[in-house]
Amino acid sequence: MSLFGFVAGLIKFRGSHSSARLLGTDMCKEPKTRLFRLSPPNSNGASVPQETQTDNSEILSCTVKALKDGHVVAVPTDTIYGLACLAQNSEAVKKIYEIKERNGQKPLAICVGEIQEIYQYCKVKVKEELLRDLLPGPVTLVLERSEELNRNLNPFTSLVGVRIPDHPFMRSLCQMCEEPLALTSANISSQTSTLVVQEFEELWSKLAVVVDGGPIRDQSRQGSTVVDLSVLGKYRVIRPGCALSATVDVLKHKYGLSDYSGEE
Repeated sequence: MSLFGFVAGLIKFRGSHSSARLLGTDMCKEPKTRLFRLSPPNSNGASVPQETQTDNSEILSCTVKALKDGHVVAVPTDTIYGLACLAQNSEAVKKIYEIKERNGQKPLAICVGEIQEIYQYCKVKVKEELLRDLLPGPVTLVLERSEELNRNLNPFTSLVGVRIPDHPFMRSLCQMCEEPLALTSANISSQTSTLVVQEFEELWSKLAVVVDGGPIRDQSRQGSTVVDLSVLGKYRVIRPGCALSATVDVLKHKYGLSDYSGEE
């Protein structure tokens, strides 16, 4: 799904007292934290003005640039707000742990834009049809990592969780970055997951970009359902999340996978 028609070209600087204005190309050069405001998708089928499309492109470009420069950004997903950086950038990964005050032994998931990218960074033991039944969506699939994934990302485990959020901005962002994003919840570790950007405002000054997509629709704050599929023919629920029933139904009844308990 194209991002065009989804993102409004409004932006304001953190700490600025001036009114919001349309994003200009010179803003990409500013090192300050930026807050991007997204608008909901156009639901009536009307065409989007050309000038809005241009602004959307600039918003994506600036967010990608922040990521490529090694910064951490805040983004909306289909479950909760998240913090993201380039998974292949070890220094950026370290920054996420510092910002969240996260235990270094707790893994980060990766986020990609397309099913085929999963095969590049993971060793997949299930049918591709299964992946397509669950993704994009509010599910994290834990798979064996491939050698191509940054060794400094979760170096303590041979597994990695992978997501494709059902969110047009996130998918477009991943596609433009052309490499996986490390993704985790936008909050201090052990604190409540966030549904609006104001709930993690204390973190804004540590981020290059904050993307405000409005309130998250799912109000459960449970995050994605996390399922281990690293063992052939088996599945193990690591975190129930917000899509447990539908996920287990697909794994168990459509593909005949059996539940198991085991060590990573």
